[in-house]
Parts: sequence; structure tokens; C-alpha cells
Amino acid sequence: MASLLSALRGVVNAAQPLPNLATSGQPRAEQFEALRAAGAEVILDIRDPMEPRPLDEAEVVRKLGMEYVNVSVRQGALDDSTMEAVLAELRRNRERPVLLHCASANRVGGVLIPYLILDHAMEEAEAVEIAMRIGLRGPDLLEWGLDYARRNSP
Repeated sequence: MASLLSALRGVVNAAQPLPNLATSGQPRAEQFEALRAAGAEVILDIRDPMEPRPLDEAEVVRKLGMEYVNVSVRQGALDDSTMEAVLAELRRNRERPVLLHCASANRVGGVLIPYLILDHAMEEAEAVEIAMRIGLRGPDLLEWGLDYARRNSP
């Protein structure tokens, strides 16, 4: 069985920061097929439903027998409720192989920071380094993730 990461060959910013979590930009239909063959069970798409897409992702994913979840992360709505919705899905599926993606993995990096800090006990610097390595580029997303993690750390 191929790894989640190898199934994402050719996808922008494909990475596997945790054993059951792959991250990336937008996959194509054949990459969703490869993800299913690699054991992926959940596709967590954090693109806004109004963004242009190369395919009907929900339909493709469901036909392949995987669960499709969409939580819209978009400019102007970087708030606690959005972060909590993404974190709830990651936590609910923690033991299942998941792909977390947006268009480029920039937004993925923003939501990954608090998940790595709060749920995987990573130091802030390590979580930020991983988020940047997988595609985080927006300072607003960096601050959103860090602020949420800092306010919600025990």
C-alpha cells in the first residue's frame, strides 16, 4: 500500500506532517483515487464553496468511498468558530488517515499550528516551522493560528 504522501505526488505543497495526516494544495481526481488506494478515509477541504474548482470534489471523494468534509476558511472569517470547526474535524478523525487541503496549503498551515500545539504538544517554534514548510505564507493566517493556540493553551 502506498503512503498518503506518495499518493499526492504532483500536488502543490504535499506533505505528511503526522502519521495519519497529509496536507496539500488542490488534488486532481487521480490523486484522490491514489489517496483512497493508500488508505485515506477522510478528505477535509477548507476551501470556500464559492472558490472555482477543477472538479466536483465532494462527488469524486464520495464515489471513491471516502468521507468528504468542507469547512470554509476564508479571508474576513478568520475567527474562533472557523478554527474550532476545523479542529473538531481533525480531532474527530484523529485515528483515521486524513487529507487536509486548500488551494495551495497556505490556509492549511494556519489551522495546523494550533492543532500541532494543542493536540500534539509541539513547541510553538516547531509548529510554525512545520506550517511554513507545508505551505503557510500569509502573515494573517500565521497570527490567527498562533493567537488561537496561545489563548487556548492550558
